[in-house]
Amino acid sequence: IAWSPLAGGWLSGRWRKGSDDLTSRRAAMIPDRYDLSIPENQAKLDAADALGADSGLADEIATLLVEDPPISIGDGGMIRDGVDTALDELRVIRSDAGTWLAAYQQREAQACGLSKLKVGYNRVFGYYIELSKANGDKVPAHFIRKQTLVGAERYITPELKEYEDKALGAEDRIRTREQALFVGLRDHVGGSVAGLQACAAALATVDVLAGLAEAARKQEWCRPRLVDDPVLELIGCRHPVVEQVIGRGRFVANDTTLCAGSSEGGRPRLVVITGPNMAGKSTYIRQVAIAVILAQAGGFVPAVSATIGIVDRVFTRVGAGDELARNLSTFMVEMAETAAILNHATRRSLVVLDEVGRGTSTFDGVSLAWAITEFLHDRIGCRSLFATHYHELVDLAIDRPGIANLTVAVAEQDDDVVFLHRIVAGAATKSYGIHVARLAGVPAAVVSRAKEVLATLEQLNVSLTERERPAVRADGKNPAVQLTLFQAQESQVLQRLKATDLDALAPRQALELLYDLKSQALREA
Repeated sequence: IAWSPLAGGWLSGRWRKGSDDLTSRRAAMIPDRYDLSIPENQAKLDAADALGADSGLADEIATLLVEDPPISIGDGGMIRDGVDTALDELRVIRSDAGTWLAAYQQREAQACGLSKLKVGYNRVFGYYIELSKANGDKVPAHFIRKQTLVGAERYITPELKEYEDKALGAEDRIRTREQALFVGLRDHVGGSVAGLQACAAALATVDVLAGLAEAARKQEWCRPRLVDDPVLELIGCRHPVVEQVIGRGRFVANDTTLCAGSSEGGRPRLVVITGPNMAGKSTYIRQVAIAVILAQAGGFVPAVSATIGIVDRVFTRVGAGDELARNLSTFMVEMAETAAILNHATRRSLVVLDEVGRGTSTFDGVSLAWAITEFLHDRIGCRSLFATHYHELVDLAIDRPGIANLTVAVAEQDDDVVFLHRIVAGAATKSYGIHVARLAGVPAAVVSRAKEVLATLEQLNVSLTERERPAVRADGKNPAVQLTLFQAQESQVLQRLKATDLDALAPRQALELLYDLKSQALREA
């Protein structure tokens, strides 16, 4: 008997309706809301009951077939010893030929007084009795000459011939007999297909319930609270697979709070997760999706506590891969999957996106990621998690209270970085890609040069200004303009030119200013 938290009751392959033992356990262990008189709960125990629907057929199969039958019927050896007399006789003949022939030789030698009598075999003449020609006058009457040699004669007897027929044809007759027995069993089983299918379905149900129950007990999962409100609150949530690989004590659990309704109370409907490579962003968003799927499948979830609003679908865009046979690049596959999400997700859905837009140029990627995030928040309004390295997306939370920024905590000292794998509020300032490259074994010269290039690029002060950041118009629609997302720091020449009142300059002053600006521009270049 195994306790299943999914069924809310006891599962037992030997349970039968009316069992006093089950009745007492049910009364003692199961709350009223999980009483087995409820059809949905009773059905789980009916699955266990169906496993023993035809015990006679199961006994017949177990009695007739060996424990580990061969893959091919023609290989033989599928029928157990002791279930068919004719088959057992043939197997004895096949396996004990040497013993029988030795006994037969000794018996004939004693009966005829011929100590030199020898029983042998060859492929041309089969079994034979051989005597030297010196003993030709002592040959018994029941010996029939079969072959004459230079110094000996070979004979056969009716008994030896009968055994020869049995022994030489035993292997073929064994397979024929096994085939006949198997066909008979198969025809019998064919009449019980409906019961076997019901048994298989019941076994699948019990297997799933028992597997999830065992995982919930061993890994200390919690029973989720499923509600109608579009909320998602996971406390101490963990990724069940990663946790098994690295060990329970080493996995860092994290919380998640989402609400597709009002953003009051600080519960966003969409979170943008930024942070370093290898810090755990992908693990975090995937563990949320796994928890929701487990809960709606009827299982416990790997968390301390969980309140999950029912979702109609879980949409994911994770990983990367092309489809060369269909002439689809990695980016095209990514966009096709993203399009399916945007066209089919509803307010009840859960959307998980991992680095969407990374497969194209930086400007195109940021633009698409920005527009996709706006669409999910403004148009669909579903619970969403978006992990990205486009740090520009954090600005979306400035004028959208339904968007929150999360990042992964990092401990940095000198040139060393420790990923804490803890999700915290805020936005990342860098991705530590060069650090990861060094850990991966990229040559030191490449890493050093990458740091130089990064320092140069950071001097460009790439950022979104308040004026350039897209806003929402009063009518709720986005302005149809081409955004300039990045702008280098304005030069001093341009600043000076903007500040000059040209109408107040005399011609000579204007000419001197032009020469001065040209000289300054050359110096800045």
